[in-house]
Order: sequence, then structure tokens, then C-alpha cells
Amino acid sequence: MNSNELLSAIIDQASGILLGKQQAIRLSLCTLLSKGHLLIEDLPGVGKTTLAHLLGQLIGLDFQRIQFTSDLLPADILGVSIYERNSESFIFHQGPVFSQLLLADEVNRATPKTQSALLEAMEEKQVTIDGNTHQLPKPFFVIATQNPATQIGTFPLPESQLDRFLMCIHIGYPDMDSERALLEGDDRREMLTSIKPVISPEQFISLQKQASDIYVSPALLDYCQAILKYTRQNNLFRHGLSPRAGLALLNAAKSWAMIENRSEVIPEDLQAVIPAVVNHRLILQQDVSFDDAGQQILEHVVIP
Repeated sequence: MNSNELLSAIIDQASGILLGKQQAIRLSLCTLLSKGHLLIEDLPGVGKTTLAHLLGQLIGLDFQRIQFTSDLLPADILGVSIYERNSESFIFHQGPVFSQLLLADEVNRATPKTQSALLEAMEEKQVTIDGNTHQLPKPFFVIATQNPATQIGTFPLPESQLDRFLMCIHIGYPDMDSERALLEGDDRREMLTSIKPVISPEQFISLQKQASDIYVSPALLDYCQAILKYTRQNNLFRHGLSPRAGLALLNAAKSWAMIENRSEVIPEDLQAVIPAVVNHRLILQQDVSFDDAGQQILEHVVIP
């Protein structure tokens, strides 16, 4: 199968498990194609963990899951050095972060100190323990889920950590037909056990390279810069998008174009990913009432 057929097969199989949520599946796949990390924010029970499991199995990734709680420690994520009497030395025992796909479930239920244990891993694809640097597997992704901040027992993620996530998406409730099929159908957890990988991790790395090579015209770059400028000069936001956010926008648009079987990024590709890329990065002024910063950008930034 060619690249488009492989991506379509992943989306189709995932859509057969997570019913009525193709947009969330496509955005999630777009994030991984862009070599980024994904944050899924929603109420418990709408399929956040199922989506992460699905992507891991369909791409054939080595998968680890951590349930974040208030008593979780950084060593529970990264690993710990233990003194072994036989060798008379400290031996490092790897934590669950040493996997190709790490599911950080309910990440905002852990304390800020534990949350920060993921920062180096997400940015540098490595961890430093006792002065020694350990490389993480390739590819390496973090898919984190978080409950709404209004729920009891949550610690809000700091801006520096939110910026490490290329996209933040919401799954939401299913439509009536999808929910009826879900209620009448088989248990989704049992269905997950029968999922076979569509591609190997090595093939997926090749798809990532193809996505990064998608052509971007100077006019499209003008549009991207106009978006960045709008957020920096508009008093709706406390601060504008950073250059890293601009790169995230561009890389996500390339991957979206690839999913749409295009060899060149068009404005619609950029518009498709803007809300998921910018909404968690832009902090609104206290006297601003709207919820969707991405929608504001789409309405007010004119395509050159």
C-alpha cells in the first residue's frame, strides 16, 4: 500500500472502534505524523484512553500507560538507580517513559513536580538521571489525557508544559446514531485486543519524513506569519504565539495535507489544524468571554 492507503487504513480501523469521532482520530494521527505530542482534554468516559490505545496498536508501537495520581513520583515515570551488592554499583532501572508511546492518563491529577518529569522527555527525546543522559526509543510520543480543571483533585498544567503538546483536542459525546451502535455493539475494550498493526514503527517514521517534505509556498508562509502577528498584536490575548507555535502550525498543516492526499499545503490545511494547535497556547485576557481562540483567528486573519 502507498502512504495514502496506509493512512486511510489507520483512520478507517480506528473509526470502527471509536464511533463517530473521525475528526478526533484524524487530528491525533496528524499530531503523530508531525512528530508531536497530543493532549486530550475531556470528561471521563468519552474514549480518551481508547483513542490512545488504538493509535499505539495500529502503528505497532511499544506502549506503556501511567495512571497519574497525586502521590505519583518522578521516579515512577523515569526510573531509578538501585544499588546492587553483587556488582557493587548503582544500576539504572528504566521507567515506563522508555517506550515508543507513553499514555499519561489524567496527567493533571499529578503534582507539578511529577508533571515536570516529562518536560525533557517531550522536548529532547531523552531523560537525565543522576547526571547520566539516556536516549528514548524512536519514534517517541506522549499522549496525555486530562480531566477538566473544574473537577476535584486536578493541578493545572503550566504554560511551559502545555506548549510541549503540538495539539490539544476534545472528543466530546457521540452523536445519537453512534451512541446507539455503541450501546448495542461489543465491548470496545475487548475489540481493542483484536486490533492488528497496519504498519510498523519503521514505516511510520518514513511517513513522518514524507510529511515533513510536503511543499509550502511563500504565500502560505505569509498566511502563517499573519496568524502569528495577529495573536501578538491583539489585546484579546495575554501574549501571542511563539516561534515554536508557528513551527507547530506549519508541521501540522503539512501532515494534514498528507492525510488529505495533497503534495502541497493549501490554506484549508492550515485552517483545519489551527484550533487544535493554538487554543491551549493562547491565554485570554480576564475580560474576554469567548472560548475558541482558533475560531477568532479564522474569522479575522485574511488569507493573503
